Amino acid sequence: MFYITEVEDHIRVEPKLFGIPTIEAVEKQLRETYSNYYDKELGKVVAVIDVLKVGEGVIIPGDGAVYYVSEFKLLTWKPELHEIVYGMIAEITSFGAFIDMGILRGMIHISQTMDDYVSFSKSDNLMGKSSKRSLKQGDLCIARIVAISHKGEEPKIGLTMRQPGLGKIEWIKEDQTKKERSEKKIANDEVRAEKGKGKKGEKKGGKKK
Repeated sequence: MFYITEVEDHIRVEPKLFGIPTIEAVEKQLRETYSNYYDKELGKVVAVIDVLKVGEGVIIPGDGAVYYVSEFKLLTWKPELHEIVYGMIAEITSFGAFIDMGILRGMIHISQTMDDYVSFSKSDNLMGKSSKRSLKQGDLCIARIVAISHKGEEPKIGLTMRQPGLGKIEWIKEDQTKKERSEKKIANDEVRAEKGKGKKGEKKGGKKK
């Protein structure tokens, strides 16, 4: 889920930025410091939105930089359990698929790619036995987060696409079309059944000549 977070931190501005206005130097340093930054509580930093306040600079003996107590806004994305995410299949393996969600990558085990028996084909696709559906690199998908592990620098995110409304975009459209056709057929059958009842009632209530 995306968040806008206000943060207060001591920002170390390097000497190479001394020749520009302080607030601009702090902003540039923030963009460098928080590039590809991930924190378990904060999430993945997407962008530095704004620098709200910059305090007086402090010099530490032996360090050529200046430290500024600064307040700023960050745009972050923190993965949440059961969250619905959109992404592109970045890699197919014999044990599943990796999906690029734009900010972070997640992994879908082969058993969670579709509601079918799935095998890894020679063409580097995942193929459903009954449905004949295939999943390949570059496919756009919708998935749900079912597991998050914070071991390492970035989280390991487990995903599923077996639930209704999830999966490859083409599959979702196909399922929706099938559902609409089924609902239309049921509605037509009910109308015909009602008409049939009406005709029977007319025959019973009629008089013989």
